[in-house]
Parts: sequence; structure tokens; C-alpha cells
Amino acid sequence: MFTGIVEEIGKVLSFEKRSDVLLWDESRGEGYVLVIECATALEDAYIGCSIAVNGVCLTVTHMDAKSFTAHIAPETLRRSNLGDLRAGSAVDLERSASASARVSGHMVQGHVDCAAAVVSKRADGADCLSVQVELPAEHADLMRFIVEKGYVAVDGASLTVTAVDVARRRFSFMLIPHTQLAVVIPKRAVGDRVNVEVDCLAKYAAQSGGAGAAAAEEAAAAAERRAARAETLAGAAVAVAAAAACVALWAASRVGARQQ
Repeated sequence: MFTGIVEEIGKVLSFEKRSDVLLWDESRGEGYVLVIECATALEDAYIGCSIAVNGVCLTVTHMDAKSFTAHIAPETLRRSNLGDLRAGSAVDLERSASASARVSGHMVQGHVDCAAAVVSKRADGADCLSVQVELPAEHADLMRFIVEKGYVAVDGASLTVTAVDVARRRFSFMLIPHTQLAVVIPKRAVGDRVNVEVDCLAKYAAQSGGAGAAAAEEAAAAAERRAARAETLAGAAVAVAAAAACVALWAASRVGARQQ
């Protein structure tokens, strides 16, 4: 888990497809390997630890005094902007949170939902930068998890949503001067892609609420079925009682006829 507080901006040394990746059965396969130069992210790092790169949780597979290496899965390339990286690219870096860490941002999993396009950048006031991004059409459903004044992680940075345009699949956020210098977003041009991870708590709440709603609907349907059965049984009971009354009247009339 991460907190969305970017610790440093690293530099990509190389991003390449290699054919000598060692696999579980000791064979060699093809895969993408990313090497990043950094300093802070290496402190307390170890082989197998997690480092968020532009908000993507990656596993350190090799490291030295100045850089670390990570392998990139196909799903990561489909979901994120890591495939856009080249040697020299700047990337946001954050080490995984410790149990004693102060959460100054929000709970970020490092599981990027999609890459969104920057559609506008403008000054807001004398020193703030307002940025608007647009989600791809195939991920329009993510907009239900993005709310004004809610959390969102963009390229790994925990940010507050300032405006939402659901119809156009867009949302905006603002960067104060400190954040402008601490993350890569200001370097993005209109049309560039940024990684977006919506608030995971919102997704869990929706999943739980959906299950609860389904259960409530089923309970209501079951109650209606029971009521219908009860109504049917009640109707049958009335019919039986009416028939019994008719029989009783008929029997009484027969007795009266014999007495006469």
C-alpha cells in the first residue's frame, strides 16, 4: 500500500523488451524490463520490495547503489502509461508505506485503473495549476467513483478532485506550488497520458452496496411470493368455508323436508 505522497522524481535509464527473462521452469522468455535511477526510493529497499512508479506498484527485481530494475507485466502496459516511457523520462516514485507511517494522502494500492488524457492545463490564481483529464470511453464506468472533493491518485500523487464532468468523462484537480515541484504532472503536455487510480474504498463500498441491494431485492421478491401464496391459501379457505356452508344449508333443507 502507498499513501500518494510522492517521495522523489526518478529518471528512466532504460525501458526495453528482453528475450532472456528467466521463468519459473528455468526457461527463458520475453518481457519488458524497466531500470530507474533514483536515491530516496532506494533507502531501505530490497529485492522483492514494492515501489510505486507513476502510481504503479512494481516489484524490485534488481538494484544497485543508484538504480533499481522492475519487470512490467502485459496487464500493466494495457492499463497504465508505463509503455510510453523512454530513457530520460521523469517518473514519480514512492516507497510502500510502513505500519507507522503518517497517511498524509490516502490509501493508494498502486493498482492503476486506466491511463487518462490531459485535456487542459491553466493557471488558477497567481500560483496554482488546474489540470483536467479525460478517461477513455471504455473506462467511463470509473466516473461513478470520482466525486467532487474526493480522493484520486494521478501518476501516484494523492489529489483532491475539484470538479467532475460525468457526461464527458472528465475531472479536474489543482496543484499548489509545492506539489508542482514534487511531481511529474506539470511536465505533461495536453494529450499526454496520466495514470488514474480511483479511491479503492469507493470501489469496495460500491461492491458491498451492490451485494446488499441484490440481497434486499431478493428478500422483497421472496416476501411477495409468500404474500401471494398466503392470499391463494386464504382464498381457498374461503371457498372451502362457502362450500361447507352450502352443504350445511342443503342438509338442513333436506331434514326439514323429511319432517314435513
